[in-house]
Amino acid sequence: MKQLESTSMVLLRHHLKALRLPTITAECEKLARQAAADNADHLTYLLQLTELELLERERKAAERRLKAAHFPTHKTLEGFDFAARPSVNKLLVCELARCEYIDRRENVLFVGNPGTGKTHLATALAMAACGRGYRVRFFRLTELATLLMEARDERSLLGLKSRLAKLDLLVLDELGYVPASKVGAELLFDVISSAYERTSLIVTTNLPFESWTEVLGSERLTGATLDRLTHRCQIIETKGESYRLHDAKARIRRPPDNEQADPGDQREALEGGQTSS
Repeated sequence: MKQLESTSMVLLRHHLKALRLPTITAECEKLARQAAADNADHLTYLLQLTELELLERERKAAERRLKAAHFPTHKTLEGFDFAARPSVNKLLVCELARCEYIDRRENVLFVGNPGTGKTHLATALAMAACGRGYRVRFFRLTELATLLMEARDERSLLGLKSRLAKLDLLVLDELGYVPASKVGAELLFDVISSAYERTSLIVTTNLPFESWTEVLGSERLTGATLDRLTHRCQIIETKGESYRLHDAKARIRRPPDNEQADPGDQREALEGGQTSS
C-alpha cells in the first residue's frame, strides 16, 4: 500500500508540474496528511490546495506589478505624518487608496513646496493601486521627457506610447524642477492628452498653475495640459515646511551627547544654516 501511495504521489507531482501548479505541488502531501488527521473530505482538501495556489499567484503578481512600476522607493500611507500636514485631507487620501478614481479615469494632483510629502503620497497611492491589481508606472517628469525624445529619435515612439496606453495609472513626479525643451514639452503633452479619460494620472508639482509655463514653455500648451489634467481631478495641497529642512534644523539645535550646547552657538549655527540654504 505504501509503495502504491508513493507511486501515486510521484505521478501527482509530475502532473501538477506539467499543469504549472507549483504551490499545490509543494503543499499537497503536507495538506493530505493534515486532511487525513482532521478527517476532512476530498472537497475540503481540494479547496485548501486551490486557495493556497491562488494566494501565492496573487502575491507573485503583486510583486511583478511593483517591480514593473519602477518606484524609486516604497512608501505607504501608514508611514505618512498627516498631523504634520493638516492641509492634507486624510479622509480623502484614504478614500483615494481604494482606487475607485482609477475606475472612473480621474486624476490626482499634489501641489506643494519641495519636501512636503507629495512624492510620498503619490507613491503610496500608486503602490495601493498595484496591490489592487492595477497596472502602474512611475516616472520623474524629466525622465519621461528624455525617454520620449530618445524613442522619437530611434523611431520607437509608437511602441512606447502603446505601452503607456496599456497602463491603468501613470505617475508623473516633480513637474516644475527642470524646464522641458520645446520638443520634450510637446511629447509630454501628447502623453497627457492620450491619457485623458483613458488612463488615470497622478502628478506632483512644486509650481502653482500660473507658473507652469516655466516648464511647458508656451501658454497655449500649458492651458491645454491643465485643461486635461484638472478635468475630473482631485487637487491636494501639501502646505508647510520641508521635512528635510525641519530635520536639518533639528540636528543643528540638538546638543552633543551629555553636553548642553550654548544657546548663542545654537542660534549662530541655525542662522548660518538658513543663510546657506
